[in-house]
Amino acid sequence: MKIGYLSTIYHSSLIIKNLYNEIGGEKIDWKLFATGPAIIEDFSSGEIDLGYIGLPPVMIGINNGLDLKCIAGGHVEGTVMVAQDNYQTVHPGKNLDEKDLNNIISQFEGKKIGVPSRGCIHDVIIREVAANHDIQIKNYPWADLIPYALEEGEIDAGVGTPAMAVTASSIASAKVVIAPEYLWPYNPSYGIVMREDILNEKLEFVEEFLKIHEETCNMNRAFPEKSSKIASSELDLENNSFALETFKISPKYCASLPDEYIDSTMKFLPLLKDLEYLDSDLKVKDIFDKDLIDEIHTEPPHYEIPMNLTD
Repeated sequence: MKIGYLSTIYHSSLIIKNLYNEIGGEKIDWKLFATGPAIIEDFSSGEIDLGYIGLPPVMIGINNGLDLKCIAGGHVEGTVMVAQDNYQTVHPGKNLDEKDLNNIISQFEGKKIGVPSRGCIHDVIIREVAANHDIQIKNYPWADLIPYALEEGEIDAGVGTPAMAVTASSIASAKVVIAPEYLWPYNPSYGIVMREDILNEKLEFVEEFLKIHEETCNMNRAFPEKSSKIASSELDLENNSFALETFKISPKYCASLPDEYIDSTMKFLPLLKDLEYLDSDLKVKDIFDKDLIDEIHTEPPHYEIPMNLTD
């Protein structure tokens, strides 16, 4: 089985890659990608069978004729905005309305915001949030470039994953100015996506993989210290402090596909069409296949269960 994954440290991929040589009788060939759109390119060429990816690039791929299905969740609210100390901040837990968010974004009138490649979930979100403002959106091929661009003054703010936010704090003394829960509530920051032909052919692998994926998502939330150590080891980091801080920024992990996850995904459709990334009206059934995860994950979703910070 060929699996495409990102370097995002809270994805279950890093832990599964570290702990399992094979799943369901299948050996796994892991391939690292810079962004979700790059994963879609390899889905298109048949180079991978399964991918860890935000849903907007998947929707674009399906629109362009790929037979893909999202078969599980993984994490929600994985998009965060950072800038340096002279900008107003909205902290998690505050009641924020549209006017408040508009005021925060207005700080960046006439300025530049850096974001990963066009079509990725972060790109779509910030283009919608900044749509009525004179703000230049600058895309980077690799999210790791954004903290350095902030440090050099090439951009005034950055939008991307919680990992990007932690790196920007270290490199550019940046802080979170808009927490993940505000930019796009319940946004599907990543899910497990498969080619439909492989889904039907490798059922034993898929069932076992989803069970392990769910266990790993639970471990991230219930035992973040343990998860962060394994993920850090997989990325050859000297300690797990970076991973642990990243886990804390947006600690909403689960493998289920609840209505909120799907509804949030479908709200991207008109935006993707406005941005000319899509030219068709996709339905839920075109994007999702919940049958297996609903059999495996019979409990209520875990996304809103607080992270255990005392493990």
